Amino acid sequence: MNTLALGPQWLDPDYLIATFGLIGVLIIVFAESGLLIGFFLPGDSLLFTTGLLVTAGKLDKPLWMVCGLVVLAAVLGDQAGYLFGRKVGPSLFKRPDSKLFKQENIEKAHAFFEKHGPKSLILARFVPIVRTFTPIIAGVSRMNYRSFLVFNIIGGTLWGAGVTLLGAALGNIEFVHKHIELILVAIVLISVVPVAIELLRARGKAKKEASAGTPGPVADEFAPRPAAVSDGRRGRHAKR
Repeated sequence: MNTLALGPQWLDPDYLIATFGLIGVLIIVFAESGLLIGFFLPGDSLLFTTGLLVTAGKLDKPLWMVCGLVVLAAVLGDQAGYLFGRKVGPSLFKRPDSKLFKQENIEKAHAFFEKHGPKSLILARFVPIVRTFTPIIAGVSRMNYRSFLVFNIIGGTLWGAGVTLLGAALGNIEFVHKHIELILVAIVLISVVPVAIELLRARGKAKKEASAGTPGPVADEFAPRPAAVSDGRRGRHAKR
């Protein structure tokens, strides 16, 4: 089974699985779930292809074992991202851009987290790039650990097991085997749509704020706030 390489060969799910097997899948899932360097990895298409190959008998592991290990790798990856965020804290927002790190990715994940709250840990699983940075932002924001763990497990299960089982289920359909390239392209495009929508909204909001002369919420979220200036007058409820 040859799938379409959506980029370099080393990002092609079929090549990755054939070369590194299940261990490679687990490492990639862990890295994409919470390590800064993992945002570009092909999580959705990789899990879909993994499930498909299990059904086709080309990945000689029980489906239940594959799903369980994938969920574990996803949960542990988010855990690592959360702990990293708690340790690094606000300094992450001051880190300069590099080839593997873009400040805009942090800002998008922060806006996503602020908009959706704790459930963002579930929703972000299905959004490339955002799913890598959201647990880090949860750590930076010092989200309650117990709540984080609950939503982390739910999100990791729905995404890790869900996408893998979807690939396994569709792997029994002949149409999918004949058009696997189109299926993978569709998965990537669908997963990128939320990112594109959020990016357009963020740009539109930034333009409005720029024209109004007010700073964006991400830029000043962790900046030191100026002390209030007193005008010397007493408050309404102050004692006379």
